[in-house]
Amino acid sequence: MQSTEIAPVTITDRKGTTVVKEDEEYKNVKFDKIPTLKPVFQKENGTVTAANASNLNDGASAVVLTSAAKAAELGLKPLARIVSFADAAIAPIDFPIAPTVALPIALERAGLKAEDIAQFELNEAFSVVVRAAEKIMNIDPAKINPLGGAVALGHAIGNSGCRIVVTLAHSLKPGEYGAAGICNGGGAASAIIIQKL
Repeated sequence: MQSTEIAPVTITDRKGTTVVKEDEEYKNVKFDKIPTLKPVFQKENGTVTAANASNLNDGASAVVLTSAAKAAELGLKPLARIVSFADAAIAPIDFPIAPTVALPIALERAGLKAEDIAQFELNEAFSVVVRAAEKIMNIDPAKINPLGGAVALGHAIGNSGCRIVVTLAHSLKPGEYGAAGICNGGGAASAIIIQKL
């Protein structure tokens, strides 16, 4: 995450005051343990392990949505504009590829192609979500989660969709388009296309 995305939280209790301004989870990784981790779903030939699945983390995020007219009235400079969005669903067992169903719909509604997108933020409860999107949509891997996704940052359920859109809004250059996609559970997914202003 970028420093522009983080607001420090100050907690005061009987022990004193603590300021939390960065995630502590990444410091707890034991890299020497990764090769020994067992698959969690398919015991034989499985590839999903705790190392390529996100941690459930705490976290909060916020987005202020308004019309261009209201932003101008209030003297606010928007970070980005919503170009299009879409929801889609497939069989629940196929949930890792659900974003690859929602993203093309959002792209079509925006009149764009995947090649027009400067950056993709895909929530990765499991890293297979990103790998599948690369293959199915023929996306350059360098364009997906360049600052790290949920495997690196954690997955704060209920917050992750907002987090990936905020990351896009801060990462894009003016005029660039970004796309975000997230699995919603039960085989559903949501996608959004934004343009940095």
